[in-house]
Amino acid sequence: MPHLRIIAGLLALTLTAGCKAQSAPPSGHDPALDRRIEVLVRSQYDVTPDMVVSIGARGPSQFPGYDTLPITFTHGSKSQVINFLISTDNTKLVHLDTLDLTKDPADAIPIAGRPIRGNPAAKVTVINFDDLECPFCSRMHEELFPYTLDHYKNLVRFVYKDDPLTDLHPWAMHAAVDANCLAVQSGDAYWTYVDYLHAHAEEVTGEHRDAAKSFAALDRIARQEATLGKLDENRLNDCLAKQDETQVRASAKLAEDMGIYGTPAVYVNGERVSGGAVPQDQLWMVIDRALRAAGEQPPPLPATTAAPSAASGADGASK
Repeated sequence: MPHLRIIAGLLALTLTAGCKAQSAPPSGHDPALDRRIEVLVRSQYDVTPDMVVSIGARGPSQFPGYDTLPITFTHGSKSQVINFLISTDNTKLVHLDTLDLTKDPADAIPIAGRPIRGNPAAKVTVINFDDLECPFCSRMHEELFPYTLDHYKNLVRFVYKDDPLTDLHPWAMHAAVDANCLAVQSGDAYWTYVDYLHAHAEEVTGEHRDAAKSFAALDRIARQEATLGKLDENRLNDCLAKQDETQVRASAKLAEDMGIYGTPAVYVNGERVSGGAVPQDQLWMVIDRALRAAGEQPPPLPATTAAPSAASGADGASK
């Protein structure tokens, strides 16, 4: 489901200059008012026509003169409830975000046990929720490696989390499982596997888009990486045969809980970067900001930028 573009802070929408002044009962519904709310919400926010908007029952709020009004946005099997405030005279609808300053957003993304590229002790962490079959992820990956890594060197570390969009990409889950099988034995083997898939996705997909052949190709490439990395091939084969999706699905569930509905999704020390294949200058701006906050001096910008250009920061695959 696409994100709702809700302006930070207090956003008040005047329902209509001619609204009736009386307040509807907290548990009741006024169909005409509900429709007016739906139309304005659809117009104000990025709500697609196929998304169902349901107005919930009003309840008490902590703000005098306002009731709580839950509105549910449903797209396919996914739904999200957003609490609004509605004035008791039915003339204003308000959305107010409450941010918990006691929680660091960076702590919400566990990275223990994940392969790290870059300096493990770096003060700035770039986390990317990745889909190994996603073309936009491949574009983002190419921008991160080698360009961003070469620019920041030991100042930044990179971690990938799994978020395969299985409805769109038939071999993405299998690829993530295979990558994690390698990661158990070697972080380097994991990264070379990820590098290869993002650069050779068509080889895996194949001309006839046969899922079984794609799975076989993924396993073959994983075994090649194991041979090159001198890994325990019997242990790898057992892992490949088992195809345990538990870890990958837990990561994808975390992404969903965080409101991530497309890939790639990049975070820098907890700060969300615009979704999709982020242009290099925007990404580096966020990294520089995180470095300064951590007491580090960002490296000077190069005279020319050789990284591939992203067509738009909004590009990405959506669930």
